[in-house]
Amino acid sequence: MELFPSEKISLALPDAAIYYFPEFFDLEKANLLFQTLMKETQWQQDTITLFNKTHLQPRLTALYGNHGKPYTYSGITMRPHPWNAVLTFIKEAVEQKCETQFSSVLLNLYRNGSDSMGWHSDNERELGKNPVIASVSFGAERVFQMKHNTIKEAKQNLILKHGSLLIMAGTMQHFWKHQVPKTQQNVGPRINLTFRKLD
Repeated sequence: MELFPSEKISLALPDAAIYYFPEFFDLEKANLLFQTLMKETQWQQDTITLFNKTHLQPRLTALYGNHGKPYTYSGITMRPHPWNAVLTFIKEAVEQKCETQFSSVLLNLYRNGSDSMGWHSDNERELGKNPVIASVSFGAERVFQMKHNTIKEAKQNLILKHGSLLIMAGTMQHFWKHQVPKTQQNVGPRINLTFRKLD
């Protein structure tokens, strides 16, 4: 079986360039990468303040990248760990497909259906004007929701499969928000990696 299947799905959405590879890694490789990431990632749980209330983030996170360059989002500043073997392997595969070089990866561990990510855009200044964000998913399937900032009927739900790659590019981060909502379903853990280039 091919390691990086070429099947690509282009989502025809306004003001965005979105490409989905549902089987970027075959099942055997995806299982091995998921197990390795679960064991070797230096997970942490940060606190976040919303509407003057501080609480633990509903997921675990980790940042890896080049030269110790920090990344700040939602009032949280993370300093990266150096690349390890498994992340370097995934990074090189993603860079080959995207034809883009990435300098960091933010990992999120959704432990169960109660863990989530709220509505947001990846529009931090250090990502540049029209960033390419490459998102790789392992583990339980979860719904990835997208909505346009001004076109109310422009919405899209996508089930992110185990071993899949989602590429968000163009002007998407200016015009769209995305989230991974909580679910009542009994789902297992999911790891998501978002590769970025920090200016």
